[in-house]
Amino acid sequence: MEKIFVCISCYYKGGDFLEELKRLGNKVILITSDNLKSKDWPWKSIDEVYYMTEVKHGGWNLDYLVQGFSHLMKIHQINAVIALDDYDVEKAAMLRETFRIPGMGQTTHRYFRDKLAMRQRAKDCGINVPEFCSVFNDEKLTNFCDKNPSPWVLKPRSEASASGIQKINSKEQLWNSLEKLEEERYLFLLESFKPGKVFHVDSLVYDKEIIFTSCAQYLSPPMNVAHDGGVFRTKTLGRYSEKYKALERENKKVLQSFGLINGATHTEFILGDDGKWYFLETSSRVGGAHIPDLIEASSGINIWHEWAKIEDSLLRSKKYDLPKPTGFYAGLIVSLAKEKHPNTKEFECEEIYKFLNLDYHIGIVYKSDKEEMIKQRLDEGATQILDHVLNIIPPQTRPTS
Repeated sequence: MEKIFVCISCYYKGGDFLEELKRLGNKVILITSDNLKSKDWPWKSIDEVYYMTEVKHGGWNLDYLVQGFSHLMKIHQINAVIALDDYDVEKAAMLRETFRIPGMGQTTHRYFRDKLAMRQRAKDCGINVPEFCSVFNDEKLTNFCDKNPSPWVLKPRSEASASGIQKINSKEQLWNSLEKLEEERYLFLLESFKPGKVFHVDSLVYDKEIIFTSCAQYLSPPMNVAHDGGVFRTKTLGRYSEKYKALERENKKVLQSFGLINGATHTEFILGDDGKWYFLETSSRVGGAHIPDLIEASSGINIWHEWAKIEDSLLRSKKYDLPKPTGFYAGLIVSLAKEKHPNTKEFECEEIYKFLNLDYHIGIVYKSDKEEMIKQRLDEGATQILDHVLNIIPPQTRPTS
């Protein structure tokens, strides 16, 4: 019997997920932003599409969303609501709660969306996190700054990736930044800046069990790229390395403590210069920045497809089995480009897994059975991009209301 999935995305992503849901015999309804109408969605896999107007970056009028969804409920017996992007997690949770649709509700979703909630939860569960503080109260904030020397990081609680993050070097800079936020100040938190190496762990969870894990190290962390420009790079870790084993343990602590039952996750950790692992943030969705391509090159697992299969299996009460992963090393490099479709001929080599088709970007995925070869190709690729391809756009300042 056909099941009905409503997929929500304010970004152009998740095409593989939509295609797999349709291939499995489901009815697929997409709700997306009206400025994405012209994107190359997999239209043959989408039965119905509805558009929302963005009132701000990634934001819709939630009252209109509920009203529109109520009309859908009149004509469809909707079985599942899926958020394809980080910005959509809270929208999906709200719809599930309002219309009593199974899945993650608004209490649990905060651990995977609200950075203040996830840090407090992690701390309460004995998981290492950088020292942090809410910015609600001036006296509490002053005490935190006195106890924890700068630099600090002022972070939006609900933005995705490195969006809106500011590095703060003094109290004066902090108070000036908070003053500019005006009534939106409560939407931020402050934490100690931890120098170290940043890693990401991408997982699939089925019936509370982590059934697939991919661990990788950012060679150019998203925050650095977002603020300074440059070339984004990440590479997978060897499955039997000590760092991989440590990340597996830390990731398991987080996901079990946060109560995720099913789905895809993207979680970030930092290995501090003090030798300790610190939890940075997590999300109940597939990683962005084309990380799924990195994962597929390394493991043979299309994480979008497998997530769709998990959701389908849950609704049909049938067992899900993960394909056996392969064990290659992989590297990913993405950068802004001066040309709409930059020439990739000079980058061709034996380790190329694929070139990503991105307007005004260059994206390359490498694959090899040798870790050192991946690092070499990423270094060479970054040098070539910096010399011939790179275009840098200054980061936009966050508008105040």
